[in-house]
Amino acid sequence: MDIFDKIDKSMGPLGIWGDKVEGYFMFPKLEGEISNRMMFRGKERLVWSLNNYLGLANHPEVRKADAEAATQFGMAAPMGARMMSGQTKYHEQFEREAAEFEKKEAAFLLNFGYQGMLSIIDTLTDRKDVIVYDAESHACILDGMRLSLAKRFTYPHNDMNKLEICLQRAQRIVEKTGGGILVITEGVFGMSGSLGNLKGIAELKKKYNFRFLIDDAHGFGCMGANGRGTSEHFNVMDEVDIYFATFAKSMAGIGGFFASTKRVVDYLRFNMRSQIYAKSLPMPMTIGAIKRLELIRTKPELREKLWTIVNALQRGLTDIGINIGITKSPVTPVVLNGTEVAAINLAHDLRENYNIFCSIVVYPVIPKGQIILRLIPTAVHTLDDVKYTVNAFKAIKSKLDSGEYDCQALANLKEV
Repeated sequence: MDIFDKIDKSMGPLGIWGDKVEGYFMFPKLEGEISNRMMFRGKERLVWSLNNYLGLANHPEVRKADAEAATQFGMAAPMGARMMSGQTKYHEQFEREAAEFEKKEAAFLLNFGYQGMLSIIDTLTDRKDVIVYDAESHACILDGMRLSLAKRFTYPHNDMNKLEICLQRAQRIVEKTGGGILVITEGVFGMSGSLGNLKGIAELKKKYNFRFLIDDAHGFGCMGANGRGTSEHFNVMDEVDIYFATFAKSMAGIGGFFASTKRVVDYLRFNMRSQIYAKSLPMPMTIGAIKRLELIRTKPELREKLWTIVNALQRGLTDIGINIGITKSPVTPVVLNGTEVAAINLAHDLRENYNIFCSIVVYPVIPKGQIILRLIPTAVHTLDDVKYTVNAFKAIKSKLDSGEYDCQALANLKEV
């Protein structure tokens, strides 16, 4: 059998839809400057699908820092992996400032967030260890565990009773193997917007010996009194042993970092294969990250504007009877009931007739018969945007409830 033969049998759960929705729902092309309004297929749309939480993507100070660094260094510098030839004073400066901001002894700058989380798990654990993780953890966490030789247990989302049972099982195993236990959760869960039960996990550290790693990709910059993330929000910064954040959300960039004790950071930076064998983060992104971190520290008004929009949007949706789940963060899921055909027609109506662009999630990612439209409010949205969107969702919910979307033929999105 040719290894490519399997492709003819199945393109995978997403690939099977490619001939119908590629370019529209998958791999869509948004054009223009990153903002609340962008161009899609030649028309301006109100965009609710970009994780540009604080509006830093086109902040004038960020654009200036990025441009000046690109002019001075180009996109190639530094050449090589950091361990060999790619280390600079700017990489070190970001690490000092990030560690101070997160109140940790040290931090390490990563060339890519997804890759970084995956590599932390792989490097930190071995066959003697046990990983215990939340069932709704992000793919980067799952992929990290696929690389790791550690035994692993999962607990239902935020279920502290089940987590404790997992810890008891893990404890019995490591008593025999001589290994350790790593508990992993997210600060903000990117699909539902719910917060990880960091306080509950921190409490369990009083009874069990484990280390605590959080992926706070959606929490960094947004959550907490000073934007330090979900660990600050719950006042458990000292109990979190490794804090991880990506630049792809509030920092509006590429890369990431983690912060911990100097001993842990040193061990990981000398052993993480994804950093040892990969090129250093380019200078414009590194210098740009320093500027972005500065703005998160010094401009609380960006975070305040974000939450003004978040609160207005979520309150407006719930007031018209829209289910937004259990979100406690800017991530705003609109939870509806309907078939896959209804979901596609509904989202098509939103984009073509209401000029609203947001992400859509259907089966098999979520249970059959459910539709989730995920809205991401940002500091560059306006209250007028919110008012218009709430009115639009009131209209599409009425159409969905009346069965109008089920009666329509599946739109030929290739021809739109």
